[in-house]
Amino acid sequence: MTSVPEPSAELLQRAGAVRLAAVDLGQTDDHQRAQALQSMADALGERAEAIVAANREDLERSAAEGLAPALMARLKLDAQKLAGAIDGVRKVAGLPDPLGQRQLHRELDDGLRLERVSVPLGVVGVIFEARPDALMQIASLAIRSGNGALLKGGREARCTNEAVMGALKAGLASSSVSPDALALLTTRQESLALLRLDGLVDLIIPRGSNELVRFIQDNTRIPVLGHADGICHLYVDQQADLAKAVRVALDSKTQYPAACNAIETLLIHRSIAADFLAAALPVFAGAGVRLRGDAASVALGIPELADEDDWRTEYLDLILAVKLVDDLTEATDHIRRYGSRHTEVILTEDHATADRFLAAVDSAGVYHNCSSRFADGFRYGFGAEVGISTQTLPPRGPVGLEGLVTYRYRLRGDGHIAADYSAGSRRFTHEDLPL
Repeated sequence: MTSVPEPSAELLQRAGAVRLAAVDLGQTDDHQRAQALQSMADALGERAEAIVAANREDLERSAAEGLAPALMARLKLDAQKLAGAIDGVRKVAGLPDPLGQRQLHRELDDGLRLERVSVPLGVVGVIFEARPDALMQIASLAIRSGNGALLKGGREARCTNEAVMGALKAGLASSSVSPDALALLTTRQESLALLRLDGLVDLIIPRGSNELVRFIQDNTRIPVLGHADGICHLYVDQQADLAKAVRVALDSKTQYPAACNAIETLLIHRSIAADFLAAALPVFAGAGVRLRGDAASVALGIPELADEDDWRTEYLDLILAVKLVDDLTEATDHIRRYGSRHTEVILTEDHATADRFLAAVDSAGVYHNCSSRFADGFRYGFGAEVGISTQTLPPRGPVGLEGLVTYRYRLRGDGHIAADYSAGSRRFTHEDLPL
């Protein structure tokens, strides 16, 4: 069993520097933080060739070490993907300021006014695997929301992450935000010791495997935001449009199978199964998808027999489990039993059935007649995301800027004391004022 070490003096010093920089960052104005992101994007563009070259080095080393294809796909950062990530940083710069938003304004009594205002969390610690573009997303969201960040990427992306962080810090150095607001952790010991930095780190966000997320949740006192599994389902109802259903199901599985929002199980209403599979089987086969089904679906042409483990497996690959169900209730029962509360889809032309599905399935995202691949902060208009949360309490689903702020109650008075209200000499008015 892996033990969690005490933080080294050097790590404590670096984390302390991030904490101090975060205090100053939280007091900057909207323009300063937006301009800092534009400077970060400029620096990334200026160093694009070096970043892509560093990524090629990581890819070559990882291929020689036998890194899984799904992780290789996430690791790749070519010029086009980098340009998209840089554009994402600029889009975050253009988002509305999440700080200083007054959410409540109330006069408790004459001269005693209460307000609730959005403020930064402080410092976030983010651990992610094989996704150098995630470094840019998270850093931009952190700075835009006034938070410092300690960032630890997987060793397979070491060269790329160091090149990206060098550019991000160079961009901050030319802005009014201290480069100390961001720090890159590079060793396994540091990522483990990060879990013991309560008091310096306010939130940990793991982005990676089931094992990584569960280990972090079990070994820190710091709040954790994330999801351990992405077992997403797509249900083809008896009232589905077949052509539409095949197209959406294919996209949900194959558009990027290594993503956590790709479907892993296809549920099909028994009455439509023969027609749907007749149309879908050649399309899935042409896309290289391996299908594993229950006995009823195998009888209709699914080539491999599934077992119990297939219903609870996140493949992150071109493998799809298939099951026939009698009705909507059986479909939602299966999702409730095996799902991870990430994203679930129903394909149907019956809006009443769709509404029942959307109300009954307790997942972060529930979709009607569209691909599960839309479960993404950029596609939601968040600019980017720090991760996806499947917990019940907010933030939930793709987490953008709003997941990196909290709020503070501010009360202004003029010598008011609680004893006057206990004695009855003064009374609360509780009058809501304009925000």
